[in-house]
Amino acid sequence: MEVVVKVAQFLLSISILVVLHEFGHFAFAKLFKTRVEKFYLFFNPWFSLFKFKKGETEYGMGWVPLGGYVKISGMIDESMDKEQMKLPPQPYEFRSKKSWQRLLIMLGGVMVNFVTALIIYSAVLYVWGEQYLPNKNVKYGIMVDSLAYDMGLRNGDKIVSLDGKPAEDFTKIVAELVLDETKTIQVNRNGNQIDIEVPEGLTPKLLKNPAFFTVRIPFYIDEFAKESPAKEAGMEREDQIIGLNGFKTDFFDVFRDSLSNYKNQEVNVTVLRNKDTLTFNVAVPETGLIGIAPVGDISRFFELEEIQYSFLASIPAGINKGVETFKSYLKQLKLIFSPKTEAYKSLGGFITIGKIFPGVWDWQSFWALTAFLSIILAIMNVLPIPALDGGHVMFLLYEMITGRKPSDKFMEYAQITGMIILLALLIYANGNDIFRHFISK
Repeated sequence: MEVVVKVAQFLLSISILVVLHEFGHFAFAKLFKTRVEKFYLFFNPWFSLFKFKKGETEYGMGWVPLGGYVKISGMIDESMDKEQMKLPPQPYEFRSKKSWQRLLIMLGGVMVNFVTALIIYSAVLYVWGEQYLPNKNVKYGIMVDSLAYDMGLRNGDKIVSLDGKPAEDFTKIVAELVLDETKTIQVNRNGNQIDIEVPEGLTPKLLKNPAFFTVRIPFYIDEFAKESPAKEAGMEREDQIIGLNGFKTDFFDVFRDSLSNYKNQEVNVTVLRNKDTLTFNVAVPETGLIGIAPVGDISRFFELEEIQYSFLASIPAGINKGVETFKSYLKQLKLIFSPKTEAYKSLGGFITIGKIFPGVWDWQSFWALTAFLSIILAIMNVLPIPALDGGHVMFLLYEMITGRKPSDKFMEYAQITGMIILLALLIYANGNDIFRHFISK
């Protein structure tokens, strides 16, 4: 059921964004009296799920959910309609319009997607507000893995700043570390401020393991494994583990690391249950694990910052959020095109995108993710690749600057080249998804 909900949210989100994107092209085409022959959600090779004609335009829905399209008269696009281009130009055709009009028609989809993201972000902030974990409230410091430990970070360190810039939102620290190419991290360790140098070549490792440090939390039992020595010993959910063999273990990382020293031995685990202090004798297997997982809800341990917006205040806040998301995604693209970061290895397709949606229907998450995908769709479409809007824009700018229009034959070959590039990227991204799926098995 969880997969069905994720797929449904993904398809609904993409459908909304594709229709709005194509409407952007459609609206500017109509504004400049350019004929639009087709307006389709999804592609329709060989047949359509449904279609109808109103005026000069055929509207329909295809069966291949890889996007959508509007077919504009007198334009070389994915339909590759060569016969029409052999005929003399007509006043209602795309090729007969002024270059600045053609430019706006091609940019219409991108513009609508970006404005859509700003509107959605504003609406989300107005309806639900904003919640985040201020870094200053992470009172127990951080919990590190081997990568962070090798870098010089330690359990209990409190992150103060990155390259001297104060860290405000704890959940954004790792992203800022990667995207801003941070050189040093300032931490508070036992009352002393220490500079930790970020080593060269860290980014590829971080992309593989983005949770290389997390918030440090007290250890309350949330759930048990199917075979759990702790449960067999009598421990229960909500028990707070505070000791191991007489030693204090207030935090999850302290208990986990201490327990690994007692493989194939029996240990005494001390817990708080309500107001009672209890001790259980637990047999530790070869794995060094006793089948328990900690409570992961950080709002239980830390005070989250909540911001509510009035209608008027939500508009500039939504615009700011959209612009910041736009800048952040551009930085992510820079990583993908930089071989040394190896970010291209983490490129994902439809499975990766679908997984970002929650397994239960949550309208706040749905609209926030839809706004994010709208930004991505706008940026990806404006890339200067033939067959994308950005490819057409590139050739139009060349025409406007030089006064020379690329020939129809050149545009035809460029379109074919662009489609091959896009197909290769599609296969690569979705191939990555499939590869990662089987590797994780």
